[in-house]
Amino acid sequence: MNTSKFNFKYLLFLSLVSAMGGFLFGYDWVVIGGAKPFYELYFDIASLPSLQGWAMSSALVGCIFGAVISGALADRLGRKIPLILAAALFTISAFGTGYVDHFTPFIIYRLIGGLGIGLASTLSPMYIAEIAPARYRGQFVAINQLTIVIGILGAQIANYNIAEPIIATAGPSEIMNSWNGQMGWRWMFWAELVPAGLFFTLMFLVPKSPRFLMKSGEEAAAVNVLEKIGGKEYALHELGNMKLTLRENQQNKVALSELRSRKVLPILTIGVVLAIFQQWCGINVIFNYAQEIFTAAGYSVGDMLFNIVITGSVNLIFTFAAMRTLDSWGRKKLMLFGSLGLAVVYALLGGAYYFSLDGWPVLLLVITAIAIYAMSLAPTTWVVLSEIFPNRLRGVAMSIATFSLWIASFILTFTFPILNDLLGSYGTFWVYSIICLLGFTFIRKKLLETKGKSLEEIELELAKDNKV
Repeated sequence: MNTSKFNFKYLLFLSLVSAMGGFLFGYDWVVIGGAKPFYELYFDIASLPSLQGWAMSSALVGCIFGAVISGALADRLGRKIPLILAAALFTISAFGTGYVDHFTPFIIYRLIGGLGIGLASTLSPMYIAEIAPARYRGQFVAINQLTIVIGILGAQIANYNIAEPIIATAGPSEIMNSWNGQMGWRWMFWAELVPAGLFFTLMFLVPKSPRFLMKSGEEAAAVNVLEKIGGKEYALHELGNMKLTLRENQQNKVALSELRSRKVLPILTIGVVLAIFQQWCGINVIFNYAQEIFTAAGYSVGDMLFNIVITGSVNLIFTFAAMRTLDSWGRKKLMLFGSLGLAVVYALLGGAYYFSLDGWPVLLLVITAIAIYAMSLAPTTWVVLSEIFPNRLRGVAMSIATFSLWIASFILTFTFPILNDLLGSYGTFWVYSIICLLGFTFIRKKLLETKGKSLEEIELELAKDNKV
């Protein structure tokens, strides 16, 4: 295939627009961490751990429902229209969360934002995978992870710059009555309105996925999109592959019983396990509970906000590294590196807490863990999930995997304070270390390499090997 004919500017435009769902996913998911010290005082829940946990994890409940409906919406309406819906949900959530004066509506708007995250986290990488040429698919799907990371960093920088300097000796009453306690946390959420509105507008300019168009019987429209991407030769080649896989699945409606077949169930199992492992590897507690982690290491609230920006910057830098290695190293090698590397770092981090080391050693280990995760498990999991499922079942299978991911994320977020209380910080990170070792074993035994193969080639290869 002559790669010089690929319209990379067009591909980049489509990928960046759809990946804005990833940016908003990252921003909406992390912004609450910086606002946490202020809205808890405003809503008078600073001494109520159950409500504190509910405020932090409520968006994840929305994510779960978003993931549940994303498959049905993707298979019925395609990837484009549900992404427009996600953009609208992000916009509503950003405005409402910052506007309310009571805790219950605050939670409702967080649930709405979570619904948007659930849709975007499923559909953005799926759309990019279906428009990207096989040789470059890893790099283009990784753009979604890159925008997630940029969204995370954007939220961290916004929080840091919006919050006014905090006097180290300031008490809860002083913080509550300050600009931070009354208005600052609101502007942290309102800042999301700009990218959300831009995402909503630009999504109307992208075409539907060519694979969805083929599935819907719109062959001419599919060919038109493929020709814009890679010319006539590429369009004919991809069209032939799509027809081959679609011919094997002539039914118009997906039966859930197909997911339990010997042909599909092993692939779905791998997707679900990888999705759960990406969360249970433990890295996300650093973003969600940065205040507790850095405070335990001896840092003040002001230092904590600055340290969060440092971790976000490292996250971004090493996501760029992942984009250069995904299609050269391959998916499996990166995931093995990530799971084993995190196991070692968590063991050391647990040791640092056990021996009461604080300050820069803990910060250094946290940064190392984020760097490893950012260039391995973070982007690679989404790439693999967008690749391995059969074309006709991709929407519902991706929905199940993403649903599993957000269930796992909710459990992780909910259980961290409990584990931290029962086992201490050292014991908690040692548990995550063991989980990473188990993940390493599973990936080494079960995951096939998918780099450089078209989605149809992956589907045909996996179909021949029920053991996957």
